[in-house]
Amino acid sequence: MTERPALFSPFSLRGVTFPNRVVLAPMCQYQAEDGRPTDWHVAHHGRYASSGLGGAIAEATGVSPEGRISPGCTGIWRDDHVAAWQRVTRLYRAQGIPSFLQINHAGPKAATMRPWDGGGPLVEGSDEPPWQTVAPSAVPARDGWRVPRALEVDEMPGIAAAFAEGARRALAAGFDGVEIHGAHGYLLHSFMSPWSNRRSDAYGGDLAGRMRLPLEVARAVREAVPAGTPVLYRASCVDGEGGSLTLDDSVALARELRALGVDLMDCSGGGIPSGQRLAAQKPEPGFQVPYAERIRHETGLPTIAVGMITDPIHANSVIAEGRADLVSMARQFLREPMWLLRAAQELGLEHPSAVMPQLYAFYLRISA
Repeated sequence: MTERPALFSPFSLRGVTFPNRVVLAPMCQYQAEDGRPTDWHVAHHGRYASSGLGGAIAEATGVSPEGRISPGCTGIWRDDHVAAWQRVTRLYRAQGIPSFLQINHAGPKAATMRPWDGGGPLVEGSDEPPWQTVAPSAVPARDGWRVPRALEVDEMPGIAAAFAEGARRALAAGFDGVEIHGAHGYLLHSFMSPWSNRRSDAYGGDLAGRMRLPLEVARAVREAVPAGTPVLYRASCVDGEGGSLTLDDSVALARELRALGVDLMDCSGGGIPSGQRLAAQKPEPGFQVPYAERIRHETGLPTIAVGMITDPIHANSVIAEGRADLVSMARQFLREPMWLLRAAQELGLEHPSAVMPQLYAFYLRISA
């Protein structure tokens, strides 16, 4: 009997068990109606709930209406959002797959068009009018974009409270945990980055000041959910080209998050100022894995590795070599929803079809 591939070993956080190490990464769908996920979301997630996943993270979801990236983004600020999300979480629970909701405030990147409509700021007079965006400083996310309003100090507790309430609603909706979105130029990342955070008060300046709001949010979320609930944090471990957030900064953030009871860092990168290319990085398979590896080794915080991880042998090596605890994919699953079946075959799993739901596995076995 051959040794089970590392990619297909279970992993647990606070008693929540991932049956394998492959996670569906969050993918914005831009198909919500007033924040409510729709039939599109049920179809999207249903495809992956039957694919043998180890876990799933649902898309960036606004903790307030003004925290949405676009008018088509999902929300978790009202009770009717809870019932709508339950249609999604039931799919994963039926297959024993833990699911997480990524809770977000888009900050200076809010009030934008859907990507296929250009992705730029919403314009006055359109069917979907813009709203006031906010940020640590009055610095637009990109050249030519709307100038956000700098948040006042007395508004910070409200931001943390919105994330905490979003986390409570996420659990009511049936998610097993939440992922705080602190990446890609959205509000929490914009506080972390010296490029976008030019404040001189307690929420800016040195690293301790720039970390303050992200840590206050993490503390509020951790306190809002039961002790057995995993809390994840997605970070842009470095800014995009021209930015100034460093991996050293993110290592320091990870240490503080771990001390607060955050359970895992989902290690991405980019988003400030342009997010088009990561500083000093060639986009090749696994190009962001070193972020997850260093944070895991230096802080002891479990990590997810992301970024062009598409080959089963490569994905397995990331886990087997201790570079990360989980790997996540998005576009690869769009191309190949049954990627895990291929991975099981290529890695020599004794019964590859066993990674599928029982019904699929049965038909695959009798047709072999």
